[in-house]
Amino acid sequence: MEHMTFLVTVVIFTALAFDFTNGFHDTANAMATSIATGALRPKVAVAISGVLNLAGAFLSVEVAKTISGGIIDEKAGIRPAVVFAALIGAILWNLVTWLRGIPSSSSHALYGGLIGATVVAVGMHGVDFAVVVTKIIIPAVASPIVAGVAAWGATRLAYRITRRSSASASGKGFKAGQIASASLVSLAHGTNDAQKTMGVITLTLVSAGVLAPHSAPPLWVIVASGAAIAAGTYLGGWRIIQTLGKGITTIEAPQGFAAQTASATVILTSSHMGYGLSTTQVCSGGILGAGKGGGTGQVNWSTARRMTYAWCLTLPAAAALGGAGALLADRGTWGVVLLGALGAAASGWIYLINRRRPIDASHVVDGAAADGSAPATPLAVVPAQAPAPTTTTAATTTAAA
Repeated sequence: MEHMTFLVTVVIFTALAFDFTNGFHDTANAMATSIATGALRPKVAVAISGVLNLAGAFLSVEVAKTISGGIIDEKAGIRPAVVFAALIGAILWNLVTWLRGIPSSSSHALYGGLIGATVVAVGMHGVDFAVVVTKIIIPAVASPIVAGVAAWGATRLAYRITRRSSASASGKGFKAGQIASASLVSLAHGTNDAQKTMGVITLTLVSAGVLAPHSAPPLWVIVASGAAIAAGTYLGGWRIIQTLGKGITTIEAPQGFAAQTASATVILTSSHMGYGLSTTQVCSGGILGAGKGGGTGQVNWSTARRMTYAWCLTLPAAAALGGAGALLADRGTWGVVLLGALGAAASGWIYLINRRRPIDASHVVDGAAADGSAPATPLAVVPAQAPAPTTTTAATTTAAA
């Protein structure tokens, strides 16, 4: 009994650690465009986002129920060790994509980890694949398209309405609107992503016999999950903020307002219906649509392709990591301990790599550091450039002679 209590405690803290990585991985969803247009200073933006993520965690539990009693069959013999393996896989995938500055889906990393670990531990019958298709796969495909089309239309409308207004006047108005829309996205993110950790903790408590099947998350689970994602959000995932704010397209205030408003609408609607969609994919789709709807219509399709590859790879990659972790965790106490040690070592290694080329708040303002130095840019975003050819003018040649 003591062993089970200890394992459940470890799983809960690991779930909160995932929630923390989810926060700094997804800060860009709400605040990248506001920072890019200058509507909000970086530190102010992440502080507002953190507070509203915490508030959003209390608005709904529908997505949490989708996880705890939807995609995973609570009666299939899921054990806390299986959930632990799933979380380790999801955390590692989050950290790898964060290091590369790729806005992948924390949600799909969690789903993939849970599906892979469950299939390995108890078999295919442990996963309700009908729910996976209807509430994860279909929203994953449809939501960024819907957000992109809505943001494109809203951007075109915004530029048409303000075409006779001065650029400075309309810019100020849209920047004020961005603050409101970015805040709404942060609130929506809390209602969707914080619930996923609530669902995982609830699933763990059910698997340990602490809660009855199909129970709603207890209040302390809601508070802890909201606080963890808020803390991660405040830390700021500057690498991904740089990618979404500058790497996809050059965002102006009307585009940022349109992208954020469209994204918030899609996320809040999906949360109400219990769809565990990817807020990252929704917000990225909104930015792509706003970029195409802008004055120049320019989009960095190279970065967009990298994002799409990451989206397609996240679910199976996290499932593979979760499944491998379940193989180890199923060996008993020593397997769980070894899995935890390997996860901690890998996370530490990724952090040390990050310290070689750190990116902080100063690098996401106008693309340069506060001290005037060139920004440290993610390797995944910036293409290699050939050195400029050396030219010698006639005057220089004459002077040398």
